[in-house]
Amino acid sequence: MKINEVTVGGPCWVEHASADPGAAKRFYGELFAWRAEAGESHGTDGYTFMTLDGATIAAVTPLEGEGQPTAWTVSFAVTDADASAAKVAAAGGSVLAGPADVSDLGRFVVAADPSGAVFALWQARGLPGVGLLNAPGALGWVELLTRDTAGATAFYPAVFGWTVNPSDTYTQWGLAGLDFGGMMAMDENFPPQLPPYWLPYFAVADVDGTAFRAGSLGADVLMPPTSVPDGPRIAVLRDPVGAVFGVYPAGTEG
Repeated sequence: MKINEVTVGGPCWVEHASADPGAAKRFYGELFAWRAEAGESHGTDGYTFMTLDGATIAAVTPLEGEGQPTAWTVSFAVTDADASAAKVAAAGGSVLAGPADVSDLGRFVVAADPSGAVFALWQARGLPGVGLLNAPGALGWVELLTRDTAGATAFYPAVFGWTVNPSDTYTQWGLAGLDFGGMMAMDENFPPQLPPYWLPYFAVADVDGTAFRAGSLGADVLMPPTSVPDGPRIAVLRDPVGAVFGVYPAGTEG
């Protein structure tokens, strides 16, 4: 069974840092029917909340400095951002930004695991996180791609208390028996210069149709629709701005 609501320790938010926020908003608006709601009233200049049927789904934001890539960042819910940042450091990770308040919305930390995969911590106040999970157009799964699976298996449970369900080919992360993500080893098929990263998957009604639609909107299909053995049908895409994401069937239980 999957987590279907924001849970402490689990994924709670996704943010698209973009070299062209306007293009990103147009693409995801066309692909997932997201609507843009500006967030300037909260003091987050240039930050745009994306909504679906009234539920907050994600955000799009401009790049903040030289060297920051266009990419999705996954946030995990915590009750105390400062204490969780200390756990990140104690487990061998790095704190890249924060802890810092975002007006009355919450407190955040940007961090990296020991292999360099970037993620964020979110201590909610006014913004609990996404308003929808595992429904068409909403975040449904998060996956770590890394060359150090052993290190990740030690790091993330130490920080978040995750359970680990390994198999010969794939590891699943969970909380109290509910899965929300996984881990895949980066092998020789991945360019050596590509750093480890977290990949968000969005739930869709039709993986094949969504991949085709994304391609027609200018996305690159990095992995065409594929049925995973004993798993769902998935596809991995790179949007026209350069951020990578996946899609999988809504309602799939893992």
